[in-house]
Amino acid sequence: MSTIQAYGLWPLVIVNSLIFIIFALSFMQPKTSRDWRSLGGFAAFIVALFTEMYGFPLTIYLLSGWLTDRYPGLDIYSHNSGHLWSDLLGMTGDPHLSPIHLFSYVLILGGLYLLSSSWSVLYKAQKNHELAITGPYAYVRHPQYVAFVLVMLGFLVQWPTILTLVMFPILVLVYKKLAKREERDTLAEFGEEYSRYMAKVPGFIPSLG
Repeated sequence: MSTIQAYGLWPLVIVNSLIFIIFALSFMQPKTSRDWRSLGGFAAFIVALFTEMYGFPLTIYLLSGWLTDRYPGLDIYSHNSGHLWSDLLGMTGDPHLSPIHLFSYVLILGGLYLLSSSWSVLYKAQKNHELAITGPYAYVRHPQYVAFVLVMLGFLVQWPTILTLVMFPILVLVYKKLAKREERDTLAEFGEEYSRYMAKVPGFIPSLG
């Protein structure tokens, strides 16, 4: 497959980016500048990902010399070669059916489900002016940020790029910072009630207990 056939599919870049961004937007319903920053970081990651997946393979281009030396039989400009983990691990067959690709779907779909379920709980809590402590909030204090991280991690497993690998740890730190600000605001509003909740429920990783 030639470079022209495999990439330069900009309508797919736009459509796929919009699907994920609109999905996140529909459930998140951002109201504050903090909400928009969290959504904006996720949107930037998604656009960068699909630009390389269907538009221009920057990572493949930059690594082309090393890839052709290491894997002389590899058609680096075929679309399947964008699944770099399969190439690097020497996996054969259709990469879309590999355990790595299937695992990426678990992370992505799990993250999207967590996002939708957590924001529905949060919306009801905000409407009633009470704390969100049920559903996903019974296990972690910031399931919406965990959801974004799971989706981005899933795409890194499925289609790693230099840009998204750089963006991922930065966005994780951004979400952690936004979560801390969110906790300060909630503490100011709910006081001791939220302090007790914080003492029982971890921030991002569910307790095995």
